[in-house]
Amino acid sequence: MAVVGGGVVGLTCALELARAGHRVRLLTADPVERTTSAVAAALWSPYRAFPMASVLRWAAVSLEVLTTLAGRADTGVALRPGVVVHRGGGPDERWSAAPGRRPASPGELPAGAPAGTRCVLPVVDTGRYLPWLLAACRAAGVAVEQRRVTRWDDVPGDVVVLAAGLASGPLLDDDSGVPVQGQVVRLADPGLTGWLLDEDHPEGLTYVVPRGTDVVCGGTAVEGATGTDPDPAVEAAVLTRVRALVPELRDAPVLSRAVGLRPGRPAVRLERVGSGGRPVVACYGHGGAGVTLSWGCAAEVVALV
Repeated sequence: MAVVGGGVVGLTCALELARAGHRVRLLTADPVERTTSAVAAALWSPYRAFPMASVLRWAAVSLEVLTTLAGRADTGVALRPGVVVHRGGGPDERWSAAPGRRPASPGELPAGAPAGTRCVLPVVDTGRYLPWLLAACRAAGVAVEQRRVTRWDDVPGDVVVLAAGLASGPLLDDDSGVPVQGQVVRLADPGLTGWLLDEDHPEGLTYVVPRGTDVVCGGTAVEGATGTDPDPAVEAAVLTRVRALVPELRDAPVLSRAVGLRPGRPAVRLERVGSGGRPVVACYGHGGAGVTLSWGCAAEVVALV
């Protein structure tokens, strides 16, 4: 069988299918370091993914797996405390399963934030995690081939799992996908002990995710934008927001910057379909929650296969 897509969802599906006893070939258009997954701040966060009931179920499975992986030094996964800022409407149900969840104290909130939730969540350093996941696939017997798939005739195998993000829809004549552009800037880590997520910041989506050697700062969520070159003006605005919320970052130098296109869709598509005379399991449209949903969706893919 074949898995199309070499980002975090495709890799996780391939690994779980191989562990379940299937012979798997993974086709990926890009090396792991050039996938959209490589740009992600990758804090466990059910962001811009629907429907919520399914998303929370898949996310809970991933939370358990990632928590286990955090006990291994080679995975790039760490459990870190942090604060989700709430700027109205009360606590968000997405955080109901977060370990150690409690209301943030005034001293734990950034300036101007009215309320928040304090919890401990997995933070995934994708620069280490994706190569670990790829190595785990190969160790499990997955054959990995770098090849861009544009038609079904290019895909070997009697069963296909389609997990290629934004490239998935065209293969199934599905035009419901939309890119959601995200820009990040990575700063040197001055020794931050926790992350910060402020989705409803009045000046735009803002997050600060320390990973030990760097801090991923963002961000943007521009629906329909397709550019992948960092915009200096956007970066300046992001840095203004994050440095106001986290003063420790005011003198932190910029290490790198990146732009990724999240695979937006009205709902995650995870179902059996038929195409090219073969069974196909579609698994795409994870929005900004690929890492967060990956293990839960992979388990369901295995069941569907």
